[in-house]
Amino acid sequence: MTIALAAALAIALSTIGPGIGQGIASAKALEGMARQPEIAGTIRTSMILALAFMEALTIYGLLIAILLIGQM
Repeated sequence: MTIALAAALAIALSTIGPGIGQGIASAKALEGMARQPEIAGTIRTSMILALAFMEALTIYGLLIAILLIGQM
């Protein structure tokens, strides 16, 4: 029971932060593209790279949860 709760907590905490961060990063990137359309490609590339790094944090949380569930 305690391990399942720890796994659920690992998933919850590892998805909240990156989810909020991805929303803010996407909003700011779209705002930058709207202000300077000539560099939209550069902004888009940087945004996709940043989103990939943020998503890695979520995957680490999933990995920890899987390892915890494997101990049951």
